[in-house]
Amino acid sequence: MRNALVAEFIGTFILIFVGAGAGAINGNLLVVAFAHGLVVLGLVYAYGHLSGTHINPAVTIGLWVSGAIDATRAVGYVVVQLLGGIAGALALRFVLGGADSGLGATLLAEGVSPAQGFVVEFLLTFCLVNTILFTAVRGDDHGTAGLAIGMTLVFCILMGGPLTGASLNPARTLGPIAAGAPMAHLWLYFVAPISGGVAAAALYRAVSSRPS
Repeated sequence: MRNALVAEFIGTFILIFVGAGAGAINGNLLVVAFAHGLVVLGLVYAYGHLSGTHINPAVTIGLWVSGAIDATRAVGYVVVQLLGGIAGALALRFVLGGADSGLGATLLAEGVSPAQGFVVEFLLTFCLVNTILFTAVRGDDHGTAGLAIGMTLVFCILMGGPLTGASLNPARTLGPIAAGAPMAHLWLYFVAPISGGVAAAALYRAVSSRPS
């Protein structure tokens, strides 16, 4: 399990350093979306055989609920993912010379209420975890799971980015905050993605338990 934990830490570090970094440096929605999607695409093929490349507590909890991993592994993954996200954001802060850029923090846009933001984060995380479960976990993706997961993250960010920052990942939100970025509605970015992941797992279990 040690190798899996190392993979999850490094993977989450890279996701936040590159993904949040793209948001802090560029801010263009298309650039940010593809930065996240391409990181996930690469890491699924690099570390998938070691840990499954969750790099997201909402994904890990969703897979635990689905029965794909046990509780001990899930707890270990979540801890190192959160630490990796913080480490990635601290590295980004160092590279950018401080937190004035906002470090790619995920925040609700003006006019978006917490309830609306919750729905966006819930539904988009549902989409992401749903794709993971029905490709990588189900095992009949013919080697295309990385592409499917990466592109799902891209379209989720393209839709949700202007509204909530499209975190879909508690580690993605916590990292920049821990490194000094503005904090608002932190609870939402934990509860909504995790709830979306659990809902996707419930659907997966319901569908998988029925004959095709």
